[in-house]
Amino acid sequence: MNGAESLVRTLVAGGVDVCFTNPGTSEMHFVAALDRVEGMRCVLGLFEGVVTGAADGYFRMKGTPASTLLHLGPGLANGLANLHNAKKARSGIVNIVGQHATYHIGFNAPLTSDIEGLARPMSDWVRTSPDAKAVAADGAAAIAAAKSAPPQIATLILPADTAWNEADGIATVPTEAQRPSYSADAVEKAAKILHAHGPETLVLMTAGALTEQGLAFAQRIAGKTGCRVMGQTYHPRMARGAGRFSIDRIPYVIEQALPILKNYKHIVLVEANDPVAFFAYPNKPSVLKAEGTEVHRMTAWGENSAAALEALADHLGAKAADVKPQPLAELIKPTGALNHTTIAQAIAYAIPENAIIVDESITTGRGFFPPTAAAKPHDWLQNMGGSIGFSTPVATGAAVACPDRKVMCLVGDGSAMYTIQSLWTQARENLNVVTVVFANRIYQILRGEFDGVGAGQPGQRAQDMLKIDRPTLDFVAMAKGMGVPARAVTSADEFNVALAEANAEYGPRLIEVQM
Repeated sequence: MNGAESLVRTLVAGGVDVCFTNPGTSEMHFVAALDRVEGMRCVLGLFEGVVTGAADGYFRMKGTPASTLLHLGPGLANGLANLHNAKKARSGIVNIVGQHATYHIGFNAPLTSDIEGLARPMSDWVRTSPDAKAVAADGAAAIAAAKSAPPQIATLILPADTAWNEADGIATVPTEAQRPSYSADAVEKAAKILHAHGPETLVLMTAGALTEQGLAFAQRIAGKTGCRVMGQTYHPRMARGAGRFSIDRIPYVIEQALPILKNYKHIVLVEANDPVAFFAYPNKPSVLKAEGTEVHRMTAWGENSAAALEALADHLGAKAADVKPQPLAELIKPTGALNHTTIAQAIAYAIPENAIIVDESITTGRGFFPPTAAAKPHDWLQNMGGSIGFSTPVATGAAVACPDRKVMCLVGDGSAMYTIQSLWTQARENLNVVTVVFANRIYQILRGEFDGVGAGQPGQRAQDMLKIDRPTLDFVAMAKGMGVPARAVTSADEFNVALAEANAEYGPRLIEVQM
């Protein structure tokens, strides 16, 4: 048994049985080992950003890590943007990165690079295997890191000769760390704050608090105390839809966020961070809470927030009877022209039962939350790190993790072009993903940011850096070229029909919404 086979066997034995990959020469012994080891599903991506983003989406839905297989420093570098997003979402991933043979590194061949240096900013755990006999144990340690609480991104670097030389066998993964519970003292403190200052308190939540169970307890707490419950702007995963407590998010735009937060004297953090602006803007604050607001952390990331919210509800005596009726927007099947309102209505009307929504719609999607609160129950996934090209790979990984659920990917045309290769993987694997591309022919988010930073009026050359026309992108042609059936729509009525048809069929589809 060589080092590559010992690693594959260790991964499978440790419960890491999916590998998203874009391999090269240094990884060929790992690739060969896949034919000799049963139990590993391999999913090829045509760009490393698809590979790493898919691993992120897989973890968010499955709750267990997948592995990636990347080629040397440049291959890892191509995947770093979506590893950044995955790290912000606290997704567990085991990256396997091939390296030159140990005796070849000193010759400074063209692909030689500092792989550990590239890996560290986006990884929590980094190790280079020194020899073939260490590979299995190092792989087991990487799995343990990815499965830790909270999960980590683990990057194991595998010099070529450690892969092809003789190894001892598989290694046992250490016992998984138990998820931290919560601090009873922090819950008791939060209860005292809410009892005394309920209407002046904001409970700000993310991550594990946004399960259906966690939201239900938060709804009781809000009804009992009069506090407001909100989410931070973006989340790894949120339970939404009819029958679930719908909460607003802190707006991305500073001018919208400040009036909402100004009246709260206390903020209770449930895995969330202090509300801060995404960027620095002239004459605008970086910290969005009001001056003098006291912040109290009830749970840290990875702690059992649903259990903590249940305990908080018990402290306050908050019962199901305390839940206030929640007015929701009526589901409407829109007609007429396409605009932000009719697009949101069409999506809300079309969301299938138990769907997974992966949202990178940015400008177009800012108004999606109110109408979709009344849609059929679903999970909503968002970009935690802000690196563009997130949604189509994450949708790919989510579909691998949950083949029995429809995945809807909502993405702007500029973002879609970063990782458009995801469509090919979806076609090859027959993944149940509907990709909706909002084609407004401009980096609309950047047009708004141009104004936000006070850069003045864009001239012709500046506009050329913001618009993505000349030539016009044809997403229908691109999708069909990668094996995904596609159509374009220009009205709300056409959009309704396209969504219904795409949701009725299993497999990948693309809809280009021409705005």
